[in-house]
Amino acid sequence: MEFFRNRFFRQLASSLLNLLPIVTVILVFQILIIQAPVPDAARLLVGMLLVVLGLGFFMQGLEQGLFPIGEAIAHAFARKGSLLWLLIFGFTLGFGTTVAEPALIAIAQQAASIAADGGMISATAAAKASYALGLRITIALSVGFAVMIGVLRIVFGWPLPYVIIAGYCGVILMTLFAPPEVIGIAYDSGGVTTSTITVPLVTALGVGLASAIKGRNPMIDGFGLIAFASLTPMIFVMGYGAFIKWNG
Repeated sequence: MEFFRNRFFRQLASSLLNLLPIVTVILVFQILIIQAPVPDAARLLVGMLLVVLGLGFFMQGLEQGLFPIGEAIAHAFARKGSLLWLLIFGFTLGFGTTVAEPALIAIAQQAASIAADGGMISATAAAKASYALGLRITIALSVGFAVMIGVLRIVFGWPLPYVIIAGYCGVILMTLFAPPEVIGIAYDSGGVTTSTITVPLVTALGVGLASAIKGRNPMIDGFGLIAFASLTPMIFVMGYGAFIKWNG
């Protein structure tokens, strides 16, 4: 218990140090450039403290739970020797973590509202909800597919740069044919997917799998899955946008 407490307090101190540059920039511009008092300083201070506590709990949770379980499951599947089940697990992990991403839920709702305003879909609540859900499912499927490709790369030792180059060639090709209205959303969706839930578990899977397979280096082969997870949504979302426009 004492060890846990010490680690948690160290995590809080680290979160506070990480937040200080952001707070400093805001205060400098507010006081020196805008030359106005900080609005509702007490409420702002409470909010900052909550952010520090949230970051501390979040990082502690990653270290205590998500990273160990991701690596343990990767080791277990590697020992089992079943590539099919490993691919199924990678797909469901990528899909499940992405569809639950708060940032993705928010941007999907925003994209649905913009699509309705632009005339891509009807302005009814049902149409916007359907569009947002379809966007979330499309992105989640793309991340599941990306994790599968990443697992295959680690298992067979494919060079990471070649796979990434091929993926971005696909992004460029899809950009030429996708509706202009959806290109920006597609490019942003690549960043949205790599957020608080997806990144820790997918990273743990890659590192654990590379550690468990003989001849693989966790530093060289274990990382790179996040690159796939941010690349494939661009292709899938542009395809989704083209489907909606041509069948709308």
